[in-house]
Amino acid sequence: MTKAKKAGCLVAAVAWCVILLILGVAYKFLVAPYFSEKLTDATGSDSRYTREITLTADSFSGYAILRSPYLRNWLSKREIKLNVIDDGADIPSRVDRMEDEETDFAVFTIDSYLSAGAEKGTFPGSIVTVLDETQGGDAVVAHESVFDSIQSLDKSDTRFVLTPDSPSEFLARVILANFNLPAIGEDWLESADGSKKVLEQLKKSNPTDSKAFILWQPHIAQALQSSGFKVLLDSSQIKGYIVDVLVARRSFLRDQPDLADTFIEGYFRALYHYQTQKPEMEKLIGQDAEKTTGDRMDKTLTQAVMEGIHWKNTMENYTHFGLQNAAPSAGHVHLEDMIGGIMEVLTKTGALQTDPLNGQYHTIYYDQVLSRLQASDFHPGRAVNIVEGAVTMTPDQQAAITSSPLTDAQWQQLKPVGTLKADPITFVRGSSNVSRSSQRSVQKLARQLEAFPNFYLEIIGQTRAEGNVSANQRLATDRADAVADLLRQEGVENWRMRTEAAPSRSASGSYQSVLFQVGQLPY
Repeated sequence: MTKAKKAGCLVAAVAWCVILLILGVAYKFLVAPYFSEKLTDATGSDSRYTREITLTADSFSGYAILRSPYLRNWLSKREIKLNVIDDGADIPSRVDRMEDEETDFAVFTIDSYLSAGAEKGTFPGSIVTVLDETQGGDAVVAHESVFDSIQSLDKSDTRFVLTPDSPSEFLARVILANFNLPAIGEDWLESADGSKKVLEQLKKSNPTDSKAFILWQPHIAQALQSSGFKVLLDSSQIKGYIVDVLVARRSFLRDQPDLADTFIEGYFRALYHYQTQKPEMEKLIGQDAEKTTGDRMDKTLTQAVMEGIHWKNTMENYTHFGLQNAAPSAGHVHLEDMIGGIMEVLTKTGALQTDPLNGQYHTIYYDQVLSRLQASDFHPGRAVNIVEGAVTMTPDQQAAITSSPLTDAQWQQLKPVGTLKADPITFVRGSSNVSRSSQRSVQKLARQLEAFPNFYLEIIGQTRAEGNVSANQRLATDRADAVADLLRQEGVENWRMRTEAAPSRSASGSYQSVLFQVGQLPY
């Protein structure tokens, strides 16, 4: 056989091998699956579900309604299958799943969505529902022998022991952004892997350690079972900061608006069911915790968890999204302002260097789902929306301070919480007239006070050390009164404020302005 013939045979053999390999691959990946699928179809049944919804969440008890049997059954009756993915609170991957269209809905705290979106450079979803706000579910706990108030944290060696990238870290940032604590250094954060680990460190700590421990329920209740510990601040004392929201993928809202509407309707019906039947809610929270975390909670701990979460009902959502006006005393913050306040904390404390939304906070929430629900005269307690006269009441469950004035004795008993961090208020020289530039600072302070509805405010005019003591005292009082007048014009209630004069805290004693100290009645 000639060399040319041998080469031709070799080429033909290689070609046949390649052809057979291609045929083998094609059979394995195309033909075999096709016949397997045909066989499966021929020997299976039609699914009872015609549509599916995928939700990404974690084990937080506030999300139990989204995992509840009631919601699953309600959706199932409408041939909708709900798939819930527990990502272990991996927030960056949660955003990735949404961007890759692997999930339709996802839950976030507002601060975590802002941080993750800033890191990714995109916000692939829009907020469609405010789920809940913690009202004591997160707290700063410390040895009372070391710290007796938020202001006492103002030490260079103070450390916050907490779970990073969690509501615990954000609670610490809220404190640093709002209270005047200049001595605390940049290395204030000490990491722990979850609230349970924080509790373990708390119990092992020395009573002399300059450490504050930030936990969530049920570990707060467990910590307070031991003597010597106290709560310096919990999330029931702040408002509009630690807020959970439901985010829907933008393309899902565009392509399947009816499915999005149905899911939100089902959620509010499930929430109404559990909120109006407390034993059912207790059962749900206990079973959900055991299923998602393996923790068994007794009735006391279950109730502590429930009391630490304020689930937002339908009408509260209408108010947060600006679809209806709230009563003046309700204090519900518009979602756009809420996002702005949270962004300010993140940028003030260095969690974000710049605002990734450039103040355009309306771009990350979508009000049309709730708007359509409202237009249908929806009531979560009705099977269909045709019953006239049914009204969903919205009690203010935030346990805010009463609107009755304090007596002088009660003002004296007021327990200081801390001094608010505020821009210096300047006055026209030698007078009590607030300068034009500082009037905006007073407006900003009024908004800041909305986040602390449970605190009373003492406006302290500082007196100068030199000069006429009586005149200085009078000027300090007049300046405090002038600031109080401006705050009243911004909606801060008169009964919540008191003015007084006190010696300046300036080392030189020459600075004469005002301080803002918040406090609460002892309990």
